[in-house]
Amino acid sequence: LIHLKLSFYLGLLQQTRPYAIGSKVLNALDSFLVPDLCFGCKVQLYRGENFLCAFCRNDMPLTELGMYFGTPISCLFSEHSPKIGAFALCYFEPEGIMQKLIHQLKYQGKQAIGDWFGTWCGNELLKQEGLPKFDWVLPVPLHPKRQRKRGYNQCNLFGKRIAGCIGSTYTERILIRHVFQTTQTTKDRTSRLANIRGAFTVVHPELLENKRVLLIDDVITTGATLNACCEALSDIPGIRISIAAMAVVP
Repeated sequence: LIHLKLSFYLGLLQQTRPYAIGSKVLNALDSFLVPDLCFGCKVQLYRGENFLCAFCRNDMPLTELGMYFGTPISCLFSEHSPKIGAFALCYFEPEGIMQKLIHQLKYQGKQAIGDWFGTWCGNELLKQEGLPKFDWVLPVPLHPKRQRKRGYNQCNLFGKRIAGCIGSTYTERILIRHVFQTTQTTKDRTSRLANIRGAFTVVHPELLENKRVLLIDDVITTGATLNACCEALSDIPGIRISIAAMAVVP
């Protein structure tokens, strides 16, 4: 209640004195009364820290695998094409920090986590030697019914930020999901592949002809969903596909 009253009065202060220090005072009070906590260890975050404290960020399970052919991640897609390079920033482990962050991103409305991961992932990609110039960044799309329920695609800000870092163009309007499926979390790889095949279609495929595309997702589990996306894109003449994700299941 005290916090609400202070917010109300400082809001009035900002309206009457727009160039005053009201907003800075309010932000300071917000940090004091409702401090941001680390998603890993629950300690209070300090200035310059986002979502994780410095210690937990240093403990993130980075894959340290580049976007090259023949890595364990890219081999998940070799059945569709032997030339798809794939990259994931971190490993996704049950009850781990990545699971907590992804849960907050997907189900608790913390869309800023996607933006944060996009900056991190984009900068890591830029460090890689021989990184190609990507024309398009495409997210794995949600079915419209699921997106309406959730309110957003969790890959949206992630993809936009990556595109900004690597100098590419982001769009959600080319790869479309037209088949609604229930969750795949309890299915094995074979069942996932069978369930998801044919779920995606491409609108205006001519925009992708002879282009290099970076396909993005939050977590690579079996590769079934991304393989289905690659299959939908594969008939486009001259297209070259790479994959990037926040995390991959070991």
